[in-house]
Amino acid sequence: MSIKVCKFGGTSLADAGQFRKVRAIVAGDSDRRYIVPSAPGLRSSADRKITDLLYLCHAHARQAIPFKEVFELIAQRYRGIVTELGLSLDIDTSLQEIERRIAAGASADYAASRGEYLSGLILAEFLGYEFVDAAEVVHFNARGLLDLQRSREALNQRQAQTPRAVIPGFYGRTPSGQVKTFSRGGSDITGAVVAYGVGANVYENWTDVSGILMADPRIVPNPRVIDTLTYRELRELAYMGATVLHDEAIFPVRAAGIPVNIRNTNRPADPGTTIVSEAQPVAHLGSITGIAGRKNFTVIAIEKALMNQELGFGRRLLSVLEVNGVSFEHMPSGIDTMSLVIDDAQLNSKLDKILEEIRHECRPDSLEVYPNMALIATVGRGMAHTPGMAAKLFRGLAEQKINVRMIDQGSSEINIIIGVENADFENAIRAIYKTFVG
Repeated sequence: MSIKVCKFGGTSLADAGQFRKVRAIVAGDSDRRYIVPSAPGLRSSADRKITDLLYLCHAHARQAIPFKEVFELIAQRYRGIVTELGLSLDIDTSLQEIERRIAAGASADYAASRGEYLSGLILAEFLGYEFVDAAEVVHFNARGLLDLQRSREALNQRQAQTPRAVIPGFYGRTPSGQVKTFSRGGSDITGAVVAYGVGANVYENWTDVSGILMADPRIVPNPRVIDTLTYRELRELAYMGATVLHDEAIFPVRAAGIPVNIRNTNRPADPGTTIVSEAQPVAHLGSITGIAGRKNFTVIAIEKALMNQELGFGRRLLSVLEVNGVSFEHMPSGIDTMSLVIDDAQLNSKLDKILEEIRHECRPDSLEVYPNMALIATVGRGMAHTPGMAAKLFRGLAEQKINVRMIDQGSSEINIIIGVENADFENAIRAIYKTFVG
């Protein structure tokens, strides 16, 4: 029998109606054997996130401020779902235990994790699946990092006893038994860890979109859904701003070559996007997979005669950034030139100090700063070794009179990154999309 692990996001479990959709999806395929829920998401813009409310309860408890009113908002949300679903689950006992432990000084991680925990209890009862506490099967090491091997062993052992289960997302436990959470959005990671641990054939990640779009729909009207892309292409797009799937969720399933299928809980018939191993052949030679980008970068351009012959020049330049606690995104270079592309959030108020230290350490002939830059990545494994791809891209930009200030391409040749003015960012993405997609 095949095994599918299904993670359902917060919007998929926002209310009782969404829980019913989830049950219909799970019931529609007997291979959907391990279910990973998030905490209930927002029902409207006026809603408060359950996780945020739990963090607030913890903050109040630490300062000896009563938090009963805040906790009651959480309790009402879960009681309402249980009542509307017609379940006989005693959710109040769990709620009382959580409130008591927060008041007694439980950690912030414990408090935040209870949103997923309670979702898991309700969903397990509703599906008729066994509930498995993530703290029993998802392990962190003493440094607070995911212990993937130990988690795999625990999940593998539990699988032999439990053919179908609901395992809450977002948290696990440390060697000392303390609850530890992933970063926000970490239910994606839990789903991937479970898929890896039980040897799943597919990891389905159910959300509120029908897959990963080729471009930001706030910029390009009705962009196409990407039908298939590789883990590596996903990393490139996620780094440049595409955020459907948590970045860290790639690695456990990538190690095992497990495909990931991004699906829409509200449109379950849509095939979504499938993320596959690089070992599979390129389906669309000469085409692009997607376009993503970010604004607000600063470029520091350094020029010095015979730079290429000056031993240690690059090391001295980068050491200035290191000493100031600043990382760089890209470093295009020529024989006598080198540019540092830095996210403005990294620079803060450090720019003048960095420039002064570059002058002192590197003695450049010229040192210029170009603020208000945006980076755009055009990504596609089918681009590699295809003649004319770059020419096509730059021709499309030129037709829209967009000035390209920087060009960078990785050695993998699956992307071309350009730098444009912030003011040209949206038009540039639209131009690239029109050029390759129409």
